[in-house]
Amino acid sequence: MADVITSRDNKWLKQFRAALRGTGPRDGEPIGVEGPKMVEEALRSGLEAEALLVSEAGEREAGRILDAASASEMGIPRSRVLRTTNKLFDGVAGTDTPQGVAALFRQRAWGFDDILRGPGAMRERSPLVIVLAAVQDPGNVGTILRSAEAFGATGAVAARGTADPWSPKALRASAGSALRLPVLRGMAIPMLLAQLKMAGVKIYAAISAPVDHATKADLREPAAIFVGNESSGVPAEVERAADALISIPMAAEVESLNAGVAASLVLYEAARQRNSAVRGEE
Repeated sequence: MADVITSRDNKWLKQFRAALRGTGPRDGEPIGVEGPKMVEEALRSGLEAEALLVSEAGEREAGRILDAASASEMGIPRSRVLRTTNKLFDGVAGTDTPQGVAALFRQRAWGFDDILRGPGAMRERSPLVIVLAAVQDPGNVGTILRSAEAFGATGAVAARGTADPWSPKALRASAGSALRLPVLRGMAIPMLLAQLKMAGVKIYAAISAPVDHATKADLREPAAIFVGNESSGVPAEVERAADALISIPMAAEVESLNAGVAASLVLYEAARQRNSAVRGEE
């Protein structure tokens, strides 16, 4: 069994603290994942683990996680299975009730083509991309990515000014979807619009004003749906460049919907249309 880390100044504990309590990794930095279920799912999704940290309380979960690591292509080097005390683990954890298991994973190098193609099993589908334009609440970011995976999006873009989808709070809100769905981070809106146009992807801007309902848009074709900031909506440059503006019908007394809810409803409508097309319905 590995030696137990007993110093809070240990270099690994410092890395875990930064990853599990920060606002998201910079390029080249590891993604911090906390909790046995999330760590196990990350391993099963094929992410490469740099280190696993287990406290005394987390030992009962360690065996199952190491089994998942053994079954994965990447695994975890035994020299990087680290153990520490409950107190020191609590000092690096990002949750109020730590479960004693956390891991550092290498970032996937997703590219623009990946968000159009989607994960391997989906690559026959027409592109469906959700774009988060300055969505600043990490909980909303995670919710949107969870819905995107659930409703068959091929990928997502967290445009510049959006909370990091690999930040601890967003990861938890996504229930692991942010680790599986192809995601581009920090892309500038003008560059993204140009690349989508070149790829023949239709641009939809979801806005709160009463325009064409999302149900009237043809979301079966290659589509990128832009969802904007919680207070100010999508940027004006997106509205100008959009092929169509869409909204969700709702009571006049309600000014707007939460960004996570709005994106989820439009993604559901896209999935409904696409599934109906597969079944040959109108």
